[in-house]
Amino acid sequence: LGATTIICSDKTGTLTKGEMTVRKLYCNGKVTEVTGVGYEPKGEFRQSNSLINPKNDNDISLLLRIGALCNNARLNEANNTWNIFGDPTEGALIVAATKAGFEQEELERQYPRKNEIPFTSERKSMTTVHSTPEGEQVAYMKGAPEIVLERCAYIVKNGEIKKLSSKDKNEILKVNEKLASDALRMLAMACRKLPNGAGTFDEEKIERDMVFVGLEGMIDPPRDEAIKANQVCQQAGIKAVMITGDHKLTAIAVAKEIGILKENSIVLTGAELDKMDDEEFKKIVEDVAVYARVSPEHKLRIVNALKAKGHIVAMTGDGVNDAPAVKSADVGVSMGISGTDVTREASDLVLTDDNFATIVKAVEQGRVIYDNIRKYARFLLACNFDEVLVIGLFAILGGIFGIQMFPLPLLPSMILWINLVTDGAPAVSLATDPPDEDVMERKPRKPDEGILHGMGAFIIASFLLQSVGTILVFSIEYYLFPAHGFGTEGTLAEARTTAFVQAAFFELFVVWNCRSEKRSVWRMGRDSLKNKFFVIAEIVSIAATLGICYIHPIASTFGLVPLTPRDLFYVLAVASWGLFVLPELFMNRKVWKWK
Repeated sequence: LGATTIICSDKTGTLTKGEMTVRKLYCNGKVTEVTGVGYEPKGEFRQSNSLINPKNDNDISLLLRIGALCNNARLNEANNTWNIFGDPTEGALIVAATKAGFEQEELERQYPRKNEIPFTSERKSMTTVHSTPEGEQVAYMKGAPEIVLERCAYIVKNGEIKKLSSKDKNEILKVNEKLASDALRMLAMACRKLPNGAGTFDEEKIERDMVFVGLEGMIDPPRDEAIKANQVCQQAGIKAVMITGDHKLTAIAVAKEIGILKENSIVLTGAELDKMDDEEFKKIVEDVAVYARVSPEHKLRIVNALKAKGHIVAMTGDGVNDAPAVKSADVGVSMGISGTDVTREASDLVLTDDNFATIVKAVEQGRVIYDNIRKYARFLLACNFDEVLVIGLFAILGGIFGIQMFPLPLLPSMILWINLVTDGAPAVSLATDPPDEDVMERKPRKPDEGILHGMGAFIIASFLLQSVGTILVFSIEYYLFPAHGFGTEGTLAEARTTAFVQAAFFELFVVWNCRSEKRSVWRMGRDSLKNKFFVIAEIVSIAATLGICYIHPIASTFGLVPLTPRDLFYVLAVASWGLFVLPELFMNRKVWKWK
């Protein structure tokens, strides 16, 4: 997630609110405006600013009836709130019909459904077959305007069925493009009386020689949070790409409003993509910001092309046919509300709110988690090599010159305490550290970059300073100023205690500077206290480490003795070197390329 470079997102319901409202109708050469907001079935129908009654217009009535019957959604009211159960697009068609006085349940009693050819992403259309009050059978079709027009041979004009001419088609497509450019999602409606005794309901026999009735244009406004999330993506070096089955002009209008479409961006349709071979597509794939009228197969091709260019791709999906693309993406994202079980099983991330902004928040959390893992690894490695160096050095020298001359500065119990207490709670609490202020202002990390990338100088500086500090305080107490005589048990115990306290406190100090790769604790200021778990872990570890030196039964078990205030002061002064292992100086220094 944190390394994601491109997010390919569906439009409807993810980048937009998913609350469709029919705004315009096109029928019999006229555009009718529909007022009202949301799913409440209240609104007016106007032509040229004049109020009309759609029930008095047979063509508009037929258009609205098709939208309400060729439909699997339901409009319900509960606690004075209107809700749609089913697809929001279909819900908008029901609301528009209800505004005109056509109740869905009453229509279904008059025109009972006999069969259905369901909508698919490939067909981009849906057809239902109904019985009429006159005892006939009729097919109602809705879908993408260009798809529906391909199936039409006739058109309704002033209640009469006439031959659909090329001029009629061109006029319909021009109106469709004009309305689509206003960010309206357009659906075309068509119908056809079926011959008596039609026993089979297959696509080829029913969806031919249809009668074009009109268009319904609905708006689905962009989510406010999607606009902000896209701005965050741009700051974070992540490109957002819109993928939709809608008309190209509708997609362009919405993409511009969100900020996805730039001046030099390319808009590609599914038909244009089909004409390209893979090599040709790879050359332009990084410049494409919007894909319109695409199918699930196109999504898989988009993912593969972007991955071939070295991108880490997040791809959204909801339908069954989206599962291959979601599975193939580096980060597969499925919809928790509108998504199918198949797609959710194939995905890595499920959006419980179907919101694009949630993907961006997840990417941020991915970066935070990765940063905290690096903090944890940096701290443990920076503060454990010193024990190997100190113990190893004195073991070798003790073997050469004798144990009395070079005794071990730290006993196994002391090392165990350091590893369990000072390396324990403070290190684990780093996992809960809040994000750096620039976490979404830097480019995505390289996916082949090792977890320890750029840490070499910091780790070397830290363990050398800790090793030198431990050897220094031990040598002062044991060699330079032996309080109880050189080589005595009392002097050795005091020297080991100073070495132990210095080693422990150095780690407890240096961990403060492991919390950011760009800011030391001095620059973090009050921000360094935001992680309450870390602060509590530090206080408890400091108190426990000092406590075992002054509680006699425990001190004797660990081979420790109480330190005098003078000894404690200079030991803590040496340990405070850990506060000066600054990330600004030592992080990302190319001492060696550690992958």
